[in-house]
Amino acid sequence: MGLLPVSGAALESDARVREAARDIGARYGVDYTDDAAVTAMLTERRKSLETGHRPEGCLGLLTLMAGMFLPFGLSMSPALDAHLFAVLGASGGLTVVGVALLVHVRVQWRRALRQGPLAGYREVLGVARAHGIPLAHIPPWLEGRTTDGGGKGAAPIPTYPAVEPAGEPAPAPTAEPAAPPASVPVPPKPLAVEDYENMADTGGWHDEVGWLLMFAGVIGVACASTTDAPLGYGAAFLVPTAVFVWLAGRRQGREKERLREEALNYVRALEAAQAAGARVPELSPQLRALLDDH
Repeated sequence: MGLLPVSGAALESDARVREAARDIGARYGVDYTDDAAVTAMLTERRKSLETGHRPEGCLGLLTLMAGMFLPFGLSMSPALDAHLFAVLGASGGLTVVGVALLVHVRVQWRRALRQGPLAGYREVLGVARAHGIPLAHIPPWLEGRTTDGGGKGAAPIPTYPAVEPAGEPAPAPTAEPAAPPASVPVPPKPLAVEDYENMADTGGWHDEVGWLLMFAGVIGVACASTTDAPLGYGAAFLVPTAVFVWLAGRRQGREKERLREEALNYVRALEAAQAAGARVPELSPQLRALLDDH
């Protein structure tokens, strides 16, 4: 998905935000009011953060694992047992090197996240939010949060004091009043999307409950057939109950998938409206999670 946290048109709608965005952009060499430039910058920086230090990270992890598991080879190889201190020394050295590599990768990742155009963009988002401009969606990676969006993150959006809305400037006398610019409407939220928001966090338990009911029914019947406890045959009704639960879960899964497609179409419509200059409102947590998956 290409939905930005805020569009350039929304930033330019407030003269104070526009000037602040231009000043910040001049420091970092990026026009933060240009949606195409911002999209390209975010795409490039995200790819760099995800793959830039991957070789060092893999090497550090392998080295750390080798250092941790090397001592266990003493019990499997008599030849290593004869060189106990050398093996322990090598294990300690590999562990230290592995930890050092992982720490180095983490430090470089945080530095790349906190510096450069990404830092400037977070400043712009903080200024926009302080001036009452809604942020539609903040990707977790932009703040260094986990993929599920939890936690504060290594580089959160800065928080500035709220700014009072600017007063309407007095219009200059003209022969003919200028026509106000046409505003781009935001697509209304369909009822199917609201249903998806209500259903997105529900379900997911039908398989587990169905298997528990199935096992309970089978065990009850088995106990009744091998012992003098005919009441155990009553557990047989749990088997069709398990099938009913599975069917209900499948039906709910199909409905959720259908509503999910409707939600994706709605997000695409918001993306198109934002590209045309509309001010997209803040998305719901369910729609933000849907965007994070894409």
